[in-house]
Amino acid sequence: MAQHTGHTGPLKTIPAYIAAAPAQARPHLRAIYATLKKTVPQAEEALRWRSPVFIEKRILFAFAGFRDHLNFMPTPPVLKAFKKELTAYKTGVGSVSFRYDEPLPKALIARMARLRVKELREKDAKWMG
Repeated sequence: MAQHTGHTGPLKTIPAYIAAAPAQARPHLRAIYATLKKTVPQAEEALRWRSPVFIEKRILFAFAGFRDHLNFMPTPPVLKAFKKELTAYKTGVGSVSFRYDEPLPKALIARMARLRVKELREKDAKWMG
């Protein structure tokens, strides 16, 4: 669960989520937000499970900021397709973690996002499951 400091009440937008995040998280959160927004500018933006999500018919992907890293959740099949390129990062079943003390691999994130969009549009691939 994303850890925010100094904010009370429910967050309503992705920019509000980023503004409420710890200072060390904001540059990476702004960068991944811009990268994903550029990849699918027409997608709906929302917060689900206290995390920013992009939606096109169903959830495309989510991301969340934590104290020392952010998680990007594009779907397990997308992570599997990029397995070799993700060996330097901590991965889970449906997520990959990027540390704040390392450059954010924006081009890699954009490529994963484009594959997720393609899978949804061509195969109606669900987000998780």
